[in-house]
Amino acid sequence: MQVVGLTGSSGAGKSVAASIFKKHGIPVIDADCVYHEILSIGGECTKELAEAFGAAVLDQNGLISRQALADTVFGKPNTDTLLHTLNTITHKYVMSEIKKRLRELKENGAQAAVIDAPLLFEANAHLECDFVIGVIAKRTLRAKRIMARDRISLESTEKRLNAQKSDAFFLERCHYILENNTDEAALEQSLLALLVKTGVL
Repeated sequence: MQVVGLTGSSGAGKSVAASIFKKHGIPVIDADCVYHEILSIGGECTKELAEAFGAAVLDQNGLISRQALADTVFGKPNTDTLLHTLNTITHKYVMSEIKKRLRELKENGAQAAVIDAPLLFEANAHLECDFVIGVIAKRTLRAKRIMARDRISLESTEKRLNAQKSDAFFLERCHYILENNTDEAALEQSLLALLVKTGVL
């Protein structure tokens, strides 16, 4: 089974690329969804996060409030340190679940699978991949997409973009780069050509 890594900054179009994989019958493991599922059931990950960031990140049910956690981590003078702590805790739980799902897909005869993860390299998920595709786009376009998608202010969007890795980060590490500065049809055409080239399709 070929495992493809899919990554990129927020608003670049990574989710659109993931939907194209699904459309062509290739299963996608969404690391963000895995993370949210882990938070929704509580357990050890929730316990570690509450110990690291305080009870203020918990809701009335004793589960992590993603908004409270984001408010605790982003836009602070020490955001880099806080993000590192957050990722160190969460990545191990997310990667354990991703590996389990990859094993299941392989056992069920899947020919290819995708790990869709914004923090693919930081979580060492790239070590599970045969190759990695990075999706990038112009910052102004990314800002517009994030504001439309998440219905947040320009100020909140800028904070989020400032916490992201630069295009150079992806250009240096990914095997292939897709620039998503036009529309979905163009992205699909580029992605399908790449999947034919790599033998995934």
